[in-house]
Amino acid sequence: MDYPSSQASITLPDTIGMIVLEDCYLLPGCFLPLYIFEQRYRDMLEHALNTSRMFCVGTISDGKLLNVSTAGLVRACKKQEDGTSHVMLYGMSRIKFTGWKQHEPYRIATIEEIPTLTDSSLTELEVLKARALDLLPAATAETGDSMNSLRRVLAEMKCADRACDILSYHFVRESVHLEQILSEPKLEKRYSILLNELERLQTLA
Repeated sequence: MDYPSSQASITLPDTIGMIVLEDCYLLPGCFLPLYIFEQRYRDMLEHALNTSRMFCVGTISDGKLLNVSTAGLVRACKKQEDGTSHVMLYGMSRIKFTGWKQHEPYRIATIEEIPTLTDSSLTELEVLKARALDLLPAATAETGDSMNSLRRVLAEMKCADRACDILSYHFVRESVHLEQILSEPKLEKRYSILLNELERLQTLA
């Protein structure tokens, strides 16, 4: 999978359709494959394709719907003869829900973008990214090609924000930490969570 090095220039819609899933987290810069089979979500997908080509995942955590998500762009969609669809959703920007346009047959939320905040220089952020790459698990016979490709792409990536999200998406396992990373506007705090998790994985290896 090719990862764009930075967020594409795209205007978010004022409202966005939602597919509700339990403990499913999409982060900006990452790809999420989805199988759309329920009629309400077929309708949601059709609406998205005819408007902004965007929808989001509403994440259920501990029985509650999170008030944050990632606006996702439909990068590929293959509709089957039975009306179901295979979709590749690409995470664009963190968003928070500010209200509801509708709840049935599927949710449509009003949204605001969550900006990324940082107090660090580009050089300091590169240091954080390099530290995260150093902590990645060693490549195995099964993961060697994909791991080496990921390391190479992220090492060349100029956007430390995007690199943090991609690494978190692939290597942070605990839902509570993914929720923190998704909700946190400060980039340094996101890296702190990521680095702690990568260090923990090394102790388990």
